[in-house]
Amino acid sequence: MENKKPMVILTLAPVFIMVITFISVMYGTKEISLMTVWEAIVHFDTNDIDHRIIRTGRMPRAIAVLLVGAFLAVAGSIMQGITRNYLASPSLMGVNDGSAFVITLAIVFFPGLSNMHMILLSMVGSAMGAGLVFGFGSLIRNGLSPVRLAIIGTVIGTFLSSIATAVAMYYQVSQTVSAWYNTKLQAVDMDMLMLSLPIGAVGLILAMISARAITITFLGEDVAIGLGQKTKAVKIVSMLAVVCLTGTAVALVGKIAFVGLIIPHITRFLVGVDYRMIIPCSAVIGAFFLSLCDLISRYINFPYETPIGVVTSIIGVPFFLYLIRKRGGEKA
Repeated sequence: MENKKPMVILTLAPVFIMVITFISVMYGTKEISLMTVWEAIVHFDTNDIDHRIIRTGRMPRAIAVLLVGAFLAVAGSIMQGITRNYLASPSLMGVNDGSAFVITLAIVFFPGLSNMHMILLSMVGSAMGAGLVFGFGSLIRNGLSPVRLAIIGTVIGTFLSSIATAVAMYYQVSQTVSAWYNTKLQAVDMDMLMLSLPIGAVGLILAMISARAITITFLGEDVAIGLGQKTKAVKIVSMLAVVCLTGTAVALVGKIAFVGLIIPHITRFLVGVDYRMIIPCSAVIGAFFLSLCDLISRYINFPYETPIGVVTSIIGVPFFLYLIRKRGGEKA
């Protein structure tokens, strides 16, 4: 019997995304009517303060949250698929921390770099972080098992984050670095947002190109080799997609944890193990999830804003502990 759930998700999710995006744009410290929002979109008036709030503040933020949610969810799906590790995600495998580490060094030593350079360096950091985690994992006995790899990722991520913090403090740029990561959503750079679109699109295209091969890999390395699949090539292309998606997300809004861990599991539960369906469904579910978290973060302590990472962690940490308790050390 044909699984109709992917089509239902891909049909309904955009509707929910549009609704939550309009709510996000309308409500804040200043409430703005739906009509004003619409007028700001189709008939922008530079002299109207509400129009400027919408076009320069709330809309870029809403779009950035959608993109980052989609990028991190797809990156997590790919990582879990090619490693067959149910705990694999950008936040636990050193990808986010590697990106943040390199960006911090760039802010300290090369403060005048362009947005494009920052995105490229963020991608380099993502690749470096993942390389360190999987490299150390392969050197340790049973180091590639889900729980041990998560521990290695946490240790290396903490190490990179600590070094970055120490460097920032030594060179007295802690406030600049902190502003980069903690206030990015409140002041999304439009130039960075426009640059993120094509690079993120490349990551999504690579993910879709690799989708069928990732599905075979998820069934097991021996099965993939037996079917004649070039597993190394698949992993290289897949990780390149992860680097594009995660590097862009971190450069755009900073580190956000657990999206890439939670959403792939929810998506597989809903649509099965075919990555041709998992990747697009993860993208729309991830976009909706992070938009919802952003909305919640703005109203937990209204009118003050709670960092969105706090909301994702409140949901993600119990989910992480549940996975460890439920699955133990077994592979996917």
